[in-house]
Amino acid sequence: MTVLDIIKQEHRQVAALIDEANRCEPGDDRLYELANEIEQNLSLHLSIEERLFYAPLRERAEEQEQIVDVFEAYTEHAVAKALMEMLTSGRKPDERFKAELQVLGESVKHHVKEEESKVFSVARDYLDEEELDQIGQAWERAKTRGQRDGAGAKKQPARKKSVRGTTPASKAKARR
Repeated sequence: MTVLDIIKQEHRQVAALIDEANRCEPGDDRLYELANEIEQNLSLHLSIEERLFYAPLRERAEEQEQIVDVFEAYTEHAVAKALMEMLTSGRKPDERFKAELQVLGESVKHHVKEEESKVFSVARDYLDEEELDQIGQAWERAKTRGQRDGAGAKKQPARKKSVRGTTPASKAKARR
């Protein structure tokens, strides 16, 4: 399977999770589970994609517009990572949490649309079928390693209990 096929498949899997989250109401604890599953899948996907797919494209792309397209994809990844950080901040799954999850979903879906047209086009221009297959094989190995290494380190739900009377100053003092 080529790297392009793998990326498309993973895009569809995350889109299904995002769609399910969009159907949840604020306050639904299922939002925690979905946010964590989206974050785990996306984090691994983004990491592998930047290392194995974007890096060779960035090095080989020759036209200015193609280089910009690749760097735009990196920037969209940074936005997704920042949005995922917000979801693991420990708040309850209220209206704000759901809104942040929706914005992440919209951002990811926009990124997917552009990546599958613009970035895939750059890949087809600079990577032959054998390279696309080799990157796909390396992707599968990296994903297996990432899932194995991260399996025991599953994040707790985004929600955390507040400690009464704890202030930022008292937390800083306790760390000293």
